[in-house]
Amino acid sequence: MNSSISPEIRLRPDETIDPFMEGRLSLIQSKGGYRFSADAILLSEFVTIRPGDVVIDLGTGCGVILLMLLLTKPAGHAFGLEIQEELADQAARNALLNGFADRVEIIVGDIKSPPMALKSADVIICNPPYRRLKSGRINPDPRRAIARHEILASLDDILRAAKGLLREKGRLALCYPSARLVDILVRMRRFNLEPKKIQFNHSYLKSGARLVFIEATLNGRPGLQICPPVLGQGAFRG
Repeated sequence: MNSSISPEIRLRPDETIDPFMEGRLSLIQSKGGYRFSADAILLSEFVTIRPGDVVIDLGTGCGVILLMLLLTKPAGHAFGLEIQEELADQAARNALLNGFADRVEIIVGDIKSPPMALKSADVIICNPPYRRLKSGRINPDPRRAIARHEILASLDDILRAAKGLLREKGRLALCYPSARLVDILVRMRRFNLEPKKIQFNHSYLKSGARLVFIEATLNGRPGLQICPPVLGQGAFRG
């Protein structure tokens, strides 16, 4: 059964509290399990947020993207959907730890059938598992495996959920391997999500693109903005 997490600030033996953004945020994370990457930070910097926007993070993990948006952008209320109860509990405790419990709701649920009201979000954000199920080595840690490979949710599952949850002209922002750019652009249009803004991530100036960040508008008009590339981890220093 889907349920909201009612958090208490506590630390398990296998967890750490890590200062982040020069101490502006503190994050509870697993020592050996899933830990957020710089991709999530770059995505939170890329997405367009307008004052009062209701944001849903699909696969929120420890909640870092939502906390970044509430701290640095004018988001209104934020919902995090996470299928793994342990990570959902971390996200709820992180919201409480950082003083955002009144603006964040963490929900245990499946992207394939999200337990939120239809047409309730201005922005959907997702740092999805973007490795095909049969590509590469599957991590033996199930938390990391689910975060990296399309085990519990495919790209189509994410796009279908976004289409249902977004209000008219709402925005979806996600990151994806640049090598799969054509796949995601074609699939977005199948779900009436029109790509409007793209930014490539390169490891260094003369390297090929590693990731692409894409923002699409539900039932938007054609017209694509290519943003200047971001190198490495951008301004992220931990």
